Amino acid sequence: MTAVRVHEELRARGFAGSYTIVRQRVHQLRPQPTREPVIRFETSAGQQAQADYSTYDIDFSAEGRRRVYLFSYVLGYSRRAYLHFAEAQDFTTTIREHVRAFDYLQGVAAVCLYDNMKVVVLRHDEDGPLYNPRFLAFATHYGYKPWACVPRRARTKGKCERRFDHVEKNLLNGRTFRNLAHLNEVTGWWLSNVADVRVHRETRQRPIDRYAEERPHLIPLPAHPYDTAQVLYRIADAEGCVCYQQNLYSVPWRFIGQALPVRITADEVIVYSPTVAEIARHRLFPRGVVQQRSTDKAHRPRDDAQEQQTLLRERFTELGTSARRFLDGLLRDQRYGKSQARRVLALLATYSHKDLLAALDRAVRFGAYSVQAVERILAVQAGPKSVLETLADDECRRVQPLLDEPVSPRNTAEYQQLCEESHEHGQANEKTEAATDDERRADPDQPAGPA
Repeated sequence: MTAVRVHEELRARGFAGSYTIVRQRVHQLRPQPTREPVIRFETSAGQQAQADYSTYDIDFSAEGRRRVYLFSYVLGYSRRAYLHFAEAQDFTTTIREHVRAFDYLQGVAAVCLYDNMKVVVLRHDEDGPLYNPRFLAFATHYGYKPWACVPRRARTKGKCERRFDHVEKNLLNGRTFRNLAHLNEVTGWWLSNVADVRVHRETRQRPIDRYAEERPHLIPLPAHPYDTAQVLYRIADAEGCVCYQQNLYSVPWRFIGQALPVRITADEVIVYSPTVAEIARHRLFPRGVVQQRSTDKAHRPRDDAQEQQTLLRERFTELGTSARRFLDGLLRDQRYGKSQARRVLALLATYSHKDLLAALDRAVRFGAYSVQAVERILAVQAGPKSVLETLADDECRRVQPLLDEPVSPRNTAEYQQLCEESHEHGQANEKTEAATDDERRADPDQPAGPA
């Protein structure tokens, strides 16, 4: 019963006191809710670490306001941590930060607690957490065990959460940063000169001193670090470029229209030929930078028309006899034949090799030597590649489960409110139409509404 109801009952029995005194007395008598006690636990040296992200919006003096993500990996025994601000918290960034943390701490804890981040845990079911197989491949490479906390129970990894609190109050508070690189530079200094050498209030020791005890108990690093680079396929367009994150990177001109393996490291884009020989290497544009082009002049054909024509003949010969005959007719009949030939090769990004070759064969039989004719033939007798065929392998893995997983039926009770709203809306429309009819009968000159 609320204090208001108690006061009403007392007044009915002759009580003349005010509501305030009743409320105070109810507050004294009512049992107070108690918070569930949190039991602090300690682990032995090298047994456990905790990892997570925290999001911050920071006003950089040179870049303006940006959202960044702080990755934290904390050793449970010593409390020594690795901290680094990143531009994203996707799979590639997460494993890359893990590798840097392991190198920084010169070892790996046997178990690492995670707060169900999607790159680690796909979902929870009756048998417990289902881990991301790609992340398990990474964890087993280093020989440690990932451990997902109970959902919505972040205090299970309180050592990591406490580190974020310390970062907000000590590292970020009262400091300004020019850009992300400067922020990470200051973070590295702060770790070495503040966080590692302060006396921890729980252990009563400096993290750097306890780390000296913990380091021999960490799992040694493998002979070769885990390769964190992405590998995907991209089609070289008509201008001889491959696209990644809305930026273009040039490749040798002779690879126009071909599907090329592309390796994305932390700071480079490396392109390989279909025979997996390196053909191009570029500096990776920073995340957030779009519509830029990185061009190597050596990739562009020289002004020598004969050399350009020779390269085109090589590419069309690789496609087949019909393609070679089409190129001969295109160069003979069209003023800008070489430009159109590059556009024909670029159609391989949209249509399969078999369909393009069939279209070129039909164009040759009818003497239709132009890129427009090939496009019309393809539009009639072929279909473009499916979405999954044109996506990179890693993107296919994310999209395919969404296409395969059936949509579970919803409880029909959830639709009851929609039915009631529709009924009310229909009644309102009927009343409006009836009122309009009455007005029309009262005023015969009024125009009729739409049928």
